[in-house]
Amino acid sequence: MIRLLFLVLFILTAPVFAQASNPEALPDPVQEQLAREIMKEIRCLQCQNQSIVDSNADLAKDLRKLIRIKVSEGLDRQAIKDYLVARYGDWILLKPPVKSSTYLLWGSPLILLLGMSFFLIRRRITPSRPEDHPLTEAEELRLQSLLEDTERQLAEEETKS
Repeated sequence: MIRLLFLVLFILTAPVFAQASNPEALPDPVQEQLAREIMKEIRCLQCQNQSIVDSNADLAKDLRKLIRIKVSEGLDRQAIKDYLVARYGDWILLKPPVKSSTYLLWGSPLILLLGMSFFLIRRRITPSRPEDHPLTEAEELRLQSLLEDTERQLAEEETKS
């Protein structure tokens, strides 16, 4: 009975041991290393902010396979990246290049930082002053009467002490 149990367990677990560790890997370790370096620079179009090395999406698997095919065909890093950019656009690169069409995109954080710094420094140097509003005649009379009352009270307190 125990032998039968071990036989059943072995049959059920045998496929796990038979599976290759990385069936997609290229046989040449140098080519595989080049392919992995390229994959780290390519964005998964489904996950968006992950490289295709870190993604388990089907599209990422297809792109990994495509890169390995291109590496095995003898294409260099730049040729493979150019091929992918031609096919998918600059979005596929995790670090898109600076081109004349993207100057505003790359420069806008700097422009915003300089503008805000200028605004804050200018505001700090020239403090805002409240506007002077002249008193009306009624306000002047009221102020004059309050000052006279205050002076009279101070004079009375001095005479008492």
